[in-house]
Amino acid sequence: MDTYETLNSILVNLFRDVMDLEQRAIITSEYHDITNNDMHVIEAVGLGEPKNMSAIAKVLSVTMGTLTIAMNSLEKKGYVKRTRGKEDRRVVYISLSEKGKGAYQHHERFHRHMIDEILRDLTAEETEALMKSLTKLDQWFHRFQED
Repeated sequence: MDTYETLNSILVNLFRDVMDLEQRAIITSEYHDITNNDMHVIEAVGLGEPKNMSAIAKVLSVTMGTLTIAMNSLEKKGYVKRTRGKEDRRVVYISLSEKGKGAYQHHERFHRHMIDEILRDLTAEETEALMKSLTKLDQWFHRFQED
C-alpha cells in the first residue's frame, strides 16, 4: 500500500472506530436514551455557566433549527434546562441538569480512558510527534470548513 492509501485507510477507520466505540461506551443502563450527537450537545453545553443557544450552535457548527430540535429532545429527557435571560427575555440560556452533568462526566471518563490508553506505550518523542501531526490535521479540517 502506498502512503496515500495507508493514511486514507487509517483516517477512515479511526473516525469510524472512535464513533462506534464512543456510542457503545455511552449507551449504558443509565444513559440508554441518548446518542453520540446528544452527548456532543451535552459536551458543548458543558459544566460551566449557562450558554445561549447561538454560542452552542457555533461550537457545534449547526444551525439554530438543528440545535433547537436537539435541545427539545434533551430537555424532554431531563438532560438540559432552559432559562430566559433576565435583561432580554428573548435570549434562552442552556445549562445541564444533574442528569446532564452525570452524562457529561460519563463521556469525559470515556475520553480520558481513551487518551490514557493511546499514550500508555508511547515515548515522549512519539507523543510529541502525534500531537504535532494531529494538530496539523485539526488545522487543516478547520481551514477546510471555512472554505
